[in-house]
Amino acid sequence: MYNNRENNIKPGNSENAIVPGGSIYGDERPMLEQILHLLETRVETLREKYRADDSDPVEHCLGRIKSERSMREKCRRRGLAETTESALQELHDAIGLRIVCAFVNDVYMMRDYMLSFDDVELVEEKDYIRRAKPNGYRSLHLIIRVQGKYYAEIQLRTISMDTWAALEHHMKYKKHVSGNTELLEAELKRCADELASTDLSMQTLRDMIRGEQSV
Repeated sequence: MYNNRENNIKPGNSENAIVPGGSIYGDERPMLEQILHLLETRVETLREKYRADDSDPVEHCLGRIKSERSMREKCRRRGLAETTESALQELHDAIGLRIVCAFVNDVYMMRDYMLSFDDVELVEEKDYIRRAKPNGYRSLHLIIRVQGKYYAEIQLRTISMDTWAALEHHMKYKKHVSGNTELLEAELKRCADELASTDLSMQTLRDMIRGEQSV
C-alpha cells in the first residue's frame, strides 16, 4: 500500500551485504524518505496554487517506500540477490507515488509538471490510458530518476481508474473464486470501458463549462 512507510526497519551495515534482520535499503533509507517527501511536496505546492481558484487538479496523492518484505520478494521473483544494489539500481520502485486526478487532462498536466524539474530524468513511460491493458486496466506509469541516483515509480490516474483498479485488485487476489472466470473477466473489462467513456464525457463537460466561463 502507498501509505505504509514502515519506519521501524533497522538499517543495514553494508550496501551489498544481505544483513539478517537489517534493511535491504541499507543506509539509504533516510535518503529515500527525503526523495519521497520532495516529490510529495512538489505535488502539494502545485495543488496550493490551483486551490486559489478552486481548480485543484489532484483528488489525492499517496506515497510509500516499498516494504522490506515486498522488496525482498520482488528480488527473489526477478532472480536478484537481496542487496541494496538490487533494491535501488536493478529495481526501480523502491519509492512510489500515486497521484489520482479528477479529469484525464489533469493526469497529463501532472505528468508534465512532475517531469519539469531539472533534477528529474524520465527513464520509462507506459501509457495504459491511451493503450489500456487487455483486462481494461488504465493508468499512466512513469519511472523517473531523481538527483541522478534515486529511482521512483509514479502512477497517475483518474478517480474512476483508481476505483476500478482497487476493486479489480480485491477480486483478483481472493483465494477462492466461484463461477465463470471468463465471464467475470469480460464484465470487469466492460466496466473499465464504461468508466473510460464516463471519464471522456466528464472531461468534455468540464471543457464546455470552462469555455462558457471564459466568454
